[in-house]
Amino acid sequence: MSRRLERLLQIDALIRSNQRHTADSLARELEISERTVRNDLNFLRDRYHAPLEFTRQKGYHYTDLDWRLPTISLSKGELFALTLGARMLEAYAGSPYVSDLRSAIERLSERLPEQTWVDLQQLSEERIVFRGGAEIDLNPGVWHALEEACQSLKTVQMTYYTASRNAVSERKLDPYVLHIYRGTNPYVIGYCHQRQEIRWFRVDRIKQLEILDQTFVPDPTFDARDHLEMIFQYEAGGMPVPVAIWFDARTAPFIRERRWHPTQEIQEHPDGSLTLCMVVRGLNDLKRWVLGYGKGAIVREPPELVQLVRDEVSGMSRNYQED
Repeated sequence: MSRRLERLLQIDALIRSNQRHTADSLARELEISERTVRNDLNFLRDRYHAPLEFTRQKGYHYTDLDWRLPTISLSKGELFALTLGARMLEAYAGSPYVSDLRSAIERLSERLPEQTWVDLQQLSEERIVFRGGAEIDLNPGVWHALEEACQSLKTVQMTYYTASRNAVSERKLDPYVLHIYRGTNPYVIGYCHQRQEIRWFRVDRIKQLEILDQTFVPDPTFDARDHLEMIFQYEAGGMPVPVAIWFDARTAPFIRERRWHPTQEIQEHPDGSLTLCMVVRGLNDLKRWVLGYGKGAIVREPPELVQLVRDEVSGMSRNYQED
């Protein structure tokens, strides 16, 4: 921000205060000459058409209180979009950006007439509702440290909790990219020194994190976009595998209305059913997804996924057998 723009903002704020200001009092507040103040006041009138007047009773004041210094070209719609963005982040508990975004919006709102800002807040809070589902406990300090490590290419040492094994382990990681899946699942993707491969780690499961002095060079063959496009949900392991899943006519509309994977193809059948075909890495998340559709879905291929679903269904059946 230029020194003059900063000074104009300060003058604007002083004029809007409840105190009576003259050129002399403004000069004292800003610790500049009275001549500089008068030049700035004339600049506000001439360049920005400020409705600025001086009277003995009020001092310098605006005759139109809705006028704002156009320091930032931001429309009412754009500010409303930012407000909704803050609401969405707030709906996902643990977001490390909520307070910063709200503070920025408050500062931007000062450039709008007060009633317009009140109306926008009322609309966003009373007429649009966001629900984030299950909440997580994300440590903002860990997240911001990972941001720094990704940017500076620094290796991190972390204490990590693995839910599937219910165990804690020490890991060294070269963090490549941060990824938020479905708004509530924050991951760091990078090279794990222990496994010697690219792995995903849930950030909210990192118990302790230390940025090391050690720098790293990212794998030149790793492309974040290609990596994320190939996986289904968030399981990234394994080789790409062709998958075919049949959905009955009652379930098919729920499959048609979304794009589940970049490689997907849908084969329509005369009875209203369909077959979803795609190429993915990792089958365990796909297994859980298929089971969510119950008897409305049947895995056709690959045989490994068919067996995973068969074993899961068999185990569920035993759990619910009557004595």
